[in-house]
Order: sequence, then structure tokens, then C-alpha cells
Amino acid sequence: MKLAMKQAAWVRWCASGAAVLAVVVVAVQCNATTKWAGADARSAEARVAWQTVYKVLQHPRCVNCHPAGDAPLQGDDSHVHAQNVQRGADGNGLFAMKCAACHQKSNLAGAHLPPGAPNWRLPRADEPLVFEGRTSSELCRQLRDPKHNGKRTPAQLLEHMANDPLVGWGWHPGVGRERVSIPRDELVRAMKAWIDGGCDCPD
Repeated sequence: MKLAMKQAAWVRWCASGAAVLAVVVVAVQCNATTKWAGADARSAEARVAWQTVYKVLQHPRCVNCHPAGDAPLQGDDSHVHAQNVQRGADGNGLFAMKCAACHQKSNLAGAHLPPGAPNWRLPRADEPLVFEGRTSSELCRQLRDPKHNGKRTPAQLLEHMANDPLVGWGWHPGVGRERVSIPRDELVRAMKAWIDGGCDCPD
């Protein structure tokens, strides 16, 4: 009898712990549906914050390396890259036309010379992470879905935006190129607010 009672208590304890863990997991995911005090307000804040993120991601400095096709774009008008450059399976270019052949770890000095940053490349062909032509709603849903955002968690997305040198190049693009107008720290704050609010997206 005592053994049965101990076993029942153990089952209840395990179930309780699993329930707590489930709540924690849901709370840190972008698609959290659990309601908490102030959830609606946080969701509204997330949608407002997303608009700042979206403006940055639609800037030529971002769109040019996240094209709808396999050719990168270039210039403030986002025209197709010269020399018939192609993405390649790993995002580093195709055949002899590798990104690193021209794009070094920093910008070359002077107008119309190749820009550069560490790990200059496009997303992989099997995870193209397209920004070009995406509506605010489409890009929002893409970015919060690990199946379509490079398998990144919300924390990894924030880290990428905040600290990746290739992302940071958008604010230091070199002579003759328009830099991202929204400051990077403002982007990071907006990204965090979007994530904290459940990664809610516009309709």
C-alpha cells in the first residue's frame, strides 16, 4: 500500500515537472499561444517592433544578399550583379566565380570597388532566406519559422542581428553606397521586442 502511494506521488511529481517545463518551452518560442497578463499589449508591441525590423531587412544592403533568385543584387537600386555571379549550393559562388575572389574581409578603398566583410556570401541554395519581394507578413512568418530561417532559434536570430560582422557591414558599406538608415542598436531593440512579444506578425 505504501509502495503504491509512493509510486502515485512520484507520477504526480513527474507530471507536474513536465507541465512546468512545457510552459517554459512554449514561452520562449516565437509562436507562443499561452495567455498571460499583458499578453495582448505585448503582442501589439511586437507587431510595431516588427515594422522597424522589416524596414531594415528591405534595405538594399540586406536585400542584395537575400535575392529571390540565385544571382546576388548590387547597388542602391538592387540591380542584378554583374559578371553573371551565381549563388552556388553553399552560397559562396559557383565554379571559379567565388564570392571571396573579389570580396575580402573589409571594403576596398575607393568608389566602385568591391565591398567586403568576414564570411561574405549568400545564404545556401537549400535555405535561400529570401527577403526580396516579401511582404511584411510573409517575411515575418518566414523569419520566425526555423524551417525557413536557417534553423535559427529566436535567441540565435537576435545574436545574428546584433553581432554578426556581415550584418554589421550594412552600417559601414564603404564609399558610394547608402548605409542602413535605422541604427543597428535600434534594430536590435526592435528585434528583442518582437521576440519578447511572441514574434507576432501583421495580417
